[in-house]
Amino acid sequence: MDILKTAQDWAKAEMFSTTFFIIAGVLFVGASIGFWQLGKTDLARAYIIPVAVAGALLLTIGFGLFFTNKSRVTQFEKAYNQDASAFVQSELTRAESTLKEYKNIVFTAIPLIIAACALVIMFVNAPGWRASMITTMAMLIVILLIDGTAHARIDYYNKQLMSAEKQE
Repeated sequence: MDILKTAQDWAKAEMFSTTFFIIAGVLFVGASIGFWQLGKTDLARAYIIPVAVAGALLLTIGFGLFFTNKSRVTQFEKAYNQDASAFVQSELTRAESTLKEYKNIVFTAIPLIIAACALVIMFVNAPGWRASMITTMAMLIVILLIDGTAHARIDYYNKQLMSAEKQE
């Protein structure tokens, strides 16, 4: 098994996946502009800032992850050629840490925040609060969708790393 190719393929798949954060961010910013230009009701006008902020956050996440993973593709080869065993160990540590973060943040905290937002929507009728909570829920759902596939990829990558470690 060529663990370097596996690592590079994983990073390239992550780069592709992060473009969906960028696309979602652009859509959110576009929706904010639409609410700004076409919004007539108080609720429609209340969406302008929360949707713009969510779009900016998604764009920041997308570009940050894209450029991080882009640099990893070249760094992987250098690190692997220097010391293959140390490369596998460091990647294994990073992958396991990332899997724990997914468990705690993506699959525990985000659903709890979505539930809290839903409760606020049920009990608060102010347009600003409703728009903010609905926007937060929409943004977090986008993150869950994208990170769900990223979790599956890093889990597979982690298993490949464990297999490579055993072969050494």
